[in-house]
Amino acid sequence: MLPPLLLVTDRHGADRPLTETVRAAVAGGARFVWLRDRDLDAEARRALARDLIAILAPVGGRLVVGGDPDLASEAGASGVHLPGSAGIDGIRALREKLGAAALIGFSAHSVAEIAAAEAAGADYATLSPVFPTASKPGYGPALGLEALRAACFASRLPVFALGGIDGGNARACCEAGAAGVAVMGGVMRSLDPRSETARFVAAVS
Repeated sequence: MLPPLLLVTDRHGADRPLTETVRAAVAGGARFVWLRDRDLDAEARRALARDLIAILAPVGGRLVVGGDPDLASEAGASGVHLPGSAGIDGIRALREKLGAAALIGFSAHSVAEIAAAEAAGADYATLSPVFPTASKPGYGPALGLEALRAACFASRLPVFALGGIDGGNARACCEAGAAGVAVMGGVMRSLDPRSETARFVAAVS
């Protein structure tokens, strides 16, 4: 079973180094991290991935790398999180490349994509944007809790609600059937990421 909080990285969200934010979040209970930060060059991103794995390893945490299976393999990450643009064929190809043990996530933006991701062999998916958010432009209006509930009902795939998640709606997402919530700005931009993470963990546990 996957931890119910998926922490999405954004080193631009705070003045402190990203490793410090993740270390604080792990101290607050985070055990599942998605390394996004796609604007880094390959070597810097590889080094960051290894640093995050070192932070997560002592607590049995897992790191997935956004969109780069080669980097994930080189760094020793648990798996890869694919963007929606990779499509269902991308999930199948990645499964063939990485094998059954790798963790494969997928960014879905509709109920149909959730079902298709399950059929293609993904281990989990994010559904976004569930609520209005500045972090997920270009994907149309917020889907809302009813779409989240429909996606969770239509599939056995663990679905993480993403987009506009905060302390006031995280629990409602799980009550709608989500396996958990994916959070970026709420923790990355927090002045106290440890306490903020602990609040999210308490809300979804």
